[in-house]
Amino acid sequence: MTTPLLPNFFAGRWQTGADTGTPLFDPVLGTELTRVSNAGIDLAEGFAFARQQGGAALRALSYGQRAALLNQIVALLQANRDAYYEIATANSGTVAKDSAVDIDGAIFTLGYYAKQGAALGDATLLLDGERIRMAKDPAFQTQHIQVPTQGVALFINAFNFPSWGLWEKAAPALLSGVPVIVKPATATAWLTQRMVKDVVDAGVLPVGALSVICGSSAGLMDQLQPFDVVSFTGSADTARIIRSHRAVSELSVRCNIEADSLNSALLSPAATEGSEAFKLLVSEVVREMTVKSGQKCTAIRRIFVPRALYKAAALAIGAKLAKTTVGNPRNESVRMGALVSQEQKASVLAGLAQLKTEAAVLFDGNTAPLVDADASSACVAPVLLGTESPMSAQVLHTVEVFGPVATLMPYDSIDEAYTMIRRGEGSLVCSVYSEDPAFTAQASVALASSHGRVHAISPDVAALHSGHGNVMPMSLHGGPGRAGGGEELGGLRALNFYHRRTAVQGTSLALDQIAAQGAKLPI
Repeated sequence: MTTPLLPNFFAGRWQTGADTGTPLFDPVLGTELTRVSNAGIDLAEGFAFARQQGGAALRALSYGQRAALLNQIVALLQANRDAYYEIATANSGTVAKDSAVDIDGAIFTLGYYAKQGAALGDATLLLDGERIRMAKDPAFQTQHIQVPTQGVALFINAFNFPSWGLWEKAAPALLSGVPVIVKPATATAWLTQRMVKDVVDAGVLPVGALSVICGSSAGLMDQLQPFDVVSFTGSADTARIIRSHRAVSELSVRCNIEADSLNSALLSPAATEGSEAFKLLVSEVVREMTVKSGQKCTAIRRIFVPRALYKAAALAIGAKLAKTTVGNPRNESVRMGALVSQEQKASVLAGLAQLKTEAAVLFDGNTAPLVDADASSACVAPVLLGTESPMSAQVLHTVEVFGPVATLMPYDSIDEAYTMIRRGEGSLVCSVYSEDPAFTAQASVALASSHGRVHAISPDVAALHSGHGNVMPMSLHGGPGRAGGGEELGGLRALNFYHRRTAVQGTSLALDQIAAQGAKLPI
């Protein structure tokens, strides 16, 4: 039996695709859940409506008023959390704690931007820095300002965070006064569509401020105009296509990319097997391998430890992984659910085979039976690989397996460790485990140029830190090189992407009038 199509909210109305669409499945049970399609929908009409209707209505409001709308969205999403968790279980195959990372993480991020935006009050533009005199006479000065771009924000999102992936981008966009069109990844589009539907049906935002179009991405980039922006999260291959599109290469559409990333964990050379730093690394590696079945762009993929601790680290990580029950997330004894689809399972297994050409298996959770699931499901248990010759490896420093897989590697000097970490060619995050603040500081600075974030974990913050892979709205998310070269979040820095900076040069009397409309960014 064919399941119904999810409607798209586009051009200010609900529209259903003109064909039978693409089915979405339960990755554990294999049952068809719903279908998505945007066939036959007039894309140009939808983009024009968002720009002209949604954008104008948002820009007519102050930052404080738009922040109040974000607060209303927070309350609405909180009221519907149970429904979102059910969808996540069915469509993403996640256990409740993993669904929380996506759903509650999104709500928290929205709330954070609502609070930050409220502090901007009645302002309708942002003051960027102080005035600068341009002549001996102080009457002629320059003031840099930022104003919302008069375009639309297109989000092409990844499958692993259908909730957070939407709202971590939409919160600063809407706060900036820029309308949003989100194209969720097909495999897990249901949760994104449902959240947008709830917000639209409640009438929280001006019509056209938030649109969702599910299914194919064909033609979306063709609709972009010079003052639009596009934000993409996903594979490096698709990122290359986006960067080479005429909208970006010729029209200079502002583009933010977050691509794949070989994130690392580094243990201090002073650590011992019984040290707190060692224990903290082991716990965090296991968490990062298993949360959302390792399907996080920020997950730890490479683990660097002093050579003397290689075998001890392998045993300790393996022992903790052995306690992870894998299977149907509906079973309360299960601690790790499935990958999101059969396609993703095939990709993980293929990538794992590549890594095995240079690494040995140190722990394989797939030798244990699944709970309430069978081999036909999209479940893959954690696998820890290792090599004692990481400096000569190639594949281990270039291939990311987007699942519950990580590789343990020993180093003989800290400079050697830095060299191997940098062979990832740019990553989202590296975590450093040490009890020595001086080493932590040194490592953080040494690794900063190749990472968007350095997460330093020591015993004094063991119960406080947010986690290697958890992206918090007050800190930067993004990374150089292979990671995409993009930047998201980072507090109100995120608003920069949705604003245009200009220098106003003129009489101080006119600049006084502009200042009365503006707010200084508190960064």
